[in-house]
Amino acid sequence: MAKKENKPKAKKQASSKKPSVAKKSAVKASKKSSKSVKYTYLFGKKTDGDAKMRNLLGGKGANLAEMARIGLPVPPGFTITTEVCAHFYANGKKYPSALAASVKEGVASVERQMGKLFGDASDPLLFSVRSGARESMPGMMDTILNLGLNDKTVEGLAAKTSNPRFAYDCYRRFIQMYGDVVMGVQARTEAETEPFHEVMEGLKKEVGATLDTDLDVENLKELVVRYKALIKERTGKQFPQDVYDQLWGAIGAVFDS
Repeated sequence: MAKKENKPKAKKQASSKKPSVAKKSAVKASKKSSKSVKYTYLFGKKTDGDAKMRNLLGGKGANLAEMARIGLPVPPGFTITTEVCAHFYANGKKYPSALAASVKEGVASVERQMGKLFGDASDPLLFSVRSGARESMPGMMDTILNLGLNDKTVEGLAAKTSNPRFAYDCYRRFIQMYGDVVMGVQARTEAETEPFHEVMEGLKKEVGATLDTDLDVENLKELVVRYKALIKERTGKQFPQDVYDQLWGAIGAVFDS
């Protein structure tokens, strides 16, 4: 997901003898522009961009598009353009009205190529969400992996892989990543231990585990319960189970980062 490197500053409106007419014209132009602008670019079997589009797609997005274009085995996906980031900051942190439909079209394209459905309880499609800019910068948001896992889809992943421990390890990692990056569950002071790490170490001590890999599937299920309780305690909110809520939360975290 591509970001502008600098947040645009609002410009003062030029004086006009007919401000009401100017405002109406601007609104009309904005509506027309919103409908015509392309906010998501696909990569995969169908690829919209290329390496020359760094300003619009960011470095990661442009390079992924180029690799897909020349036939390298790149998993399909889509990039949200830097124009969305510019609109987001110029309009009180609101998305363009056409973005929601563009994101759904992007998800549908990946679903068709992968033969899986986002949120399917039996064979779930999972996404990674990452921030990108024209040039790599320090302090950019950590990548969120396994987005799309919830209490139902984790069971589907367990059945599909015949490996429940693997599925629940993926789920607990996703909750930890999402809780930290998107929901802000982090150490509140330099002296405080990272809260998810503290919860895990507490469980390991209870069950006599030395390493993370010593935890069995039942331990990991309990860790999932405790991670969700931590998020609720710190934020007052439940960890989202709706996969589109997860996706939009991650998108918002990119633009806020």
